[in-house]
Amino acid sequence: MAHLNQRRPQNVKGDFYVDSTCIDCDTCRWMTPEVFSRLGGQSAVYHQPANEGERLRSLQALLACPTSSIGTIEKPHDIKEAQQSFPIPVAENVYHCGYHAENSYGAASYLIIRPEGNVMIDSPRFTPPLVKQIEKLGGIRHLYLTHKDDVADHQKYHEHFQCDRILHRDDITSNTRNVEIQLTGSEPFQLASDLLIIPVPGHTRGHTVLLYKKFLFTGDHLAWSDNRNSLVAWHDVCWYSWSEQIKSMWKLTEYAFEWVLPGHGRRHHADADKMQHLLQHCIAEMEAV
Repeated sequence: MAHLNQRRPQNVKGDFYVDSTCIDCDTCRWMTPEVFSRLGGQSAVYHQPANEGERLRSLQALLACPTSSIGTIEKPHDIKEAQQSFPIPVAENVYHCGYHAENSYGAASYLIIRPEGNVMIDSPRFTPPLVKQIEKLGGIRHLYLTHKDDVADHQKYHEHFQCDRILHRDDITSNTRNVEIQLTGSEPFQLASDLLIIPVPGHTRGHTVLLYKKFLFTGDHLAWSDNRNSLVAWHDVCWYSWSEQIKSMWKLTEYAFEWVLPGHGRRHHADADKMQHLLQHCIAEMEAV
């Protein structure tokens, strides 16, 4: 939990604050940009919630914070309402799980609700309020892991929901050696008629992305940057091969999608033609590095 005696001086006066344990993961800033901003290399409250909607979103950010660095001076009487709001609807049948994990450096996790069985993308923290809400939504059939960095509490979710985990064999570690479905090779894998897993080596050797209808879940391969107003990849955190990541990005131009939902970075929604243009621009910038 956050500690008032570690409250950052950059916070404006009021109930909500961020303390000095913040790891600058950006979670609160993209979840509740009307309240949280980056000041002095870490997050801080630059504007206290002004209405019930902003307060709820601030509490959601508090619960999602991977290091529990967000606090309130007064004990929040409505924290249960915020807990019950997760997973948060994003678009049709797609939800943001919240409860980001510190050992995934605050990566976002998503849940797809499907009659044939729900799919969780990457693992959030295993926490009872979230687990209870996911149970109400039908549980988890598959826990799809984009790559080795954002697996968090995958074992606990597997044991609780008896879900099959999916990860490319090139990203298997000692922590994931018992994953039920281990993908191989470089060809796309059709998990179901509406679920296509596409290998995109680059950030890591075994990175993959998931295409569900018009939604592309991209892990650490591709994201939106508000600062640059464009789709981006990150050269400084490309752990395997930048040239392979560029090739992988070209592979994505073969598919139509309207949403980019990353583990790190901001999500983005645009029509398919616009998204294709943004992707081509991203590739051109990558090739210029």
